[in-house]
Amino acid sequence: MKARTWFTSIAAVLAVALAATSCGVSADDNASGGTGPVKGLRILVPNSPGSGYDTTARAAAKAMQDAELTDTVEVFNTAGAGGTVGLQRLVNEKGKEDILMQMGLGVVGAVYTNKSKATLQDTVPIAKLIEEAEAIVVPKGSPYTSLDQLVTAWKADPGKVPVGGASNAGGPDHLTPMLLAKAVGVEPKSVNYVPYDGGGELLTAVLGKKVAFAATGIGEVAEQAKTGDVKILAVTTEKPVEGIDAPTLKSLGVDLVFTNWRGIVAPPELSDEKKQQFVDLLTKMHDSPQWKQTLADQGWADAFQTGDEFKTFLTSENDRVAGVLRELGLVA
Repeated sequence: MKARTWFTSIAAVLAVALAATSCGVSADDNASGGTGPVKGLRILVPNSPGSGYDTTARAAAKAMQDAELTDTVEVFNTAGAGGTVGLQRLVNEKGKEDILMQMGLGVVGAVYTNKSKATLQDTVPIAKLIEEAEAIVVPKGSPYTSLDQLVTAWKADPGKVPVGGASNAGGPDHLTPMLLAKAVGVEPKSVNYVPYDGGGELLTAVLGKKVAFAATGIGEVAEQAKTGDVKILAVTTEKPVEGIDAPTLKSLGVDLVFTNWRGIVAPPELSDEKKQQFVDLLTKMHDSPQWKQTLADQGWADAFQTGDEFKTFLTSENDRVAGVLRELGLVA
C-alpha cells in the first residue's frame, strides 16, 4: 500500500474524528466491541503480490475502507508451498483477534500435496466471497488460435506443449489442465505442467512464450486479453463470462465445468463474539456498492456464504479435492 503523505494522514485523522462526532461514535469504538469502523485489521495473503489471492484481498480491503467499515487495513504476503506456509502462520496466531487470511481452492489442494501439518480444519471459516472462471489462454502470436488446434497439438505430444499455472499441485490452475487433459483424451500424468509463484510471474511467462498455454483465473488476464497481448481460447464456467470474448469449454464440446473460489478464514480459538463481528463486517462489505462495483470490474461471480454455511462448504470441498487428486494419482 502506498504510504500516506503527512497532509493526507492528518486529513484522514480529521475526517474520522468528524465522522465520529457527527455519528455519536466515540474514539474507543473498534472491532472489539464498538460500533465504529474496525481498526487494526490485518489480512494475510498466503502467496505472492499480483496473485489472485493478493488481488482479492486488496480489493476487499479497499472496499471495506471506501465503505468506511474499517480504517486502514494492512494486507501482507507470506508466500510458499501453495499457501500452506501462510496457513501455518495463521494457525500459529491462534486466539489473535486482528488477523484474517485470504484463501481459496488452491490452499485446499496444497494441504494434501504438501502434506501440511496445518489444515483448514484448524481455522475458523468466516466467509466465502467469490467464484471465478478459469481461462485457457495463449500469448499473442501463438500458433494456436483455437482450443481445437491446441488440443490437437497437446494430444500429439503432451511434453512439448507445456502449460503454466499460478498454483502448485492441487491448486485450481493445476487442476484445470489436469481435468481438461482427462476430458480431451490426454493422460494427466503426461501433462507438462509448469508452476509459477503467483499470477504476476505466470503472466510474464505467458507473454515471454515460456509456456505454450496457461490455465489461470479470468481476472488475472482480462486486461491483457482486451489489449490483445493474450488470447483467451475458452473459459471453464457453465455460461460465458460477461465482458470476456471467449466461449465456454462446454460450448466447444468439452464436458468440463470448473470454477475457482476464494474466501476468508480466521485463526483457531477465535471467540464466538469476534467470529460474529468478522461475519458482520464482511456481510456489510458484501452489501456495499463498493464491493458490487468490484465484482463487476473484476469479472467475479458473487458466491457469498458465511459462518457455518461456509464451514460446511469447506468440508465438502476438502473431500472433493482429495477425491480428484487421488483419481489423478497425485496423492495416495
